[in-house]
Amino acid sequence: MDHFEYREGELHCEGVAVERIAREVGTPAYIYSTATLADHYDAIASAFAALDPTICYSIKSCANLHICRLLRERGAGFDVVSGGELVRALLAEGNPDRIVFAGVGKTDDEINQAIDANIGWFNIESEAELENLIAIARRRGVRVEAALRVNPDVDPKTHRHTTTGLRENKFGVDLDRARRVFDEFGRQEHVRLSGIHVHIGSPVNTVEPFVEAIQKVLGLIDGLRGDGFTIDMLDIGGGFGAYYRGDEAPAAQQYAEAIVPLVEGRGLRIILEPGRCITANAGILVTRVLYLKESGDRSFLIVDAGLTDLLRPALYEAYHFIWPVRPAPGFVPTVRGEGVAMPGLSPMDVVGPICESADCFAKARPLPPMHRGDLVGVFSGGAYGMVMASHYNARPNPPEVLVEDDEFRLIRRRETYEDLLAAEYV
Repeated sequence: MDHFEYREGELHCEGVAVERIAREVGTPAYIYSTATLADHYDAIASAFAALDPTICYSIKSCANLHICRLLRERGAGFDVVSGGELVRALLAEGNPDRIVFAGVGKTDDEINQAIDANIGWFNIESEAELENLIAIARRRGVRVEAALRVNPDVDPKTHRHTTTGLRENKFGVDLDRARRVFDEFGRQEHVRLSGIHVHIGSPVNTVEPFVEAIQKVLGLIDGLRGDGFTIDMLDIGGGFGAYYRGDEAPAAQQYAEAIVPLVEGRGLRIILEPGRCITANAGILVTRVLYLKESGDRSFLIVDAGLTDLLRPALYEAYHFIWPVRPAPGFVPTVRGEGVAMPGLSPMDVVGPICESADCFAKARPLPPMHRGDLVGVFSGGAYGMVMASHYNARPNPPEVLVEDDEFRLIRRRETYEDLLAAEYV
């Protein structure tokens, strides 16, 4: 699953003790495992090998340049959703032919930036966007490749904030409208509309929603081909799950066993856009206990990380396994998540220092005895952790550390107060 484990009662990332890293870089801090990133990427590549897919890593899940470069070296292209992410993809030496640009609100500057970079595909989210792309490409005298994002009205059974495949979501166009888009725009010269993109949400912890969505989209493709349109690319997006509670997500091979037979042999270039399933379990947020507090019938564990460092619990009501880096004897976990059930645990609210009641990582979480100064690991923090960090309450962002075997290096330094103020000086 990952390369974070307890050895002789102490949490290690690969061959490095987490306490050693925290001692050198301070807390809070993000720590990533090179081996876990590589293993998770390779698992997807191997599972879907029969399709020879173009695997475009979703930068929005974890955008650090060093991690992007690591995955590019293993063969990844990039899925970007902004001009800033495109800059990161190019600085990571990504092949422009293997970059897809999605997002419902691409600005003209971003579109021109992507044309200048000669990216592989634009994933189009609406007729209005397509009309604008055509106008820009015509004005510049270029021809670009595009796929139409289709909303198949499939419920992925995930959090309401991460569902993207229902009719009421802002993403893509519905199946009926997709036919009309091709009728109107599918035969013009400046945007070659020859692909279909579908992404239903994340994390999707069962294969059935993927099967339903892809079957609907294949029906659309067959109909479009029957009408004389050339459809030679299918981008099935991402959304594969990760392990937060223990083992709730299917393995890459299980997703592939359901998806590959549907699309194999159909003359389609297949694009995958994995993010969370590669990075989530490849990172932790390590934080330090500041205070323990009793209030009414509640017990609070106050740590130095907050929603400015990890927003997911406040935004998505997300579960993260939380455990001491060096637990007291008898409290070393053998399993993760809800499977941890030991005598002597006490329910505690794990909260941060931010002046918001939403700044809470867990409520009434059964935890072993802890004391001021103890280190705590917030697991599965590699996806949508650091990328969603903010400066609320004028807090500098934490550092990021990459571990490889028995060595570690800083891949983003801790911000300073000067960093927070730099853009405000004239």
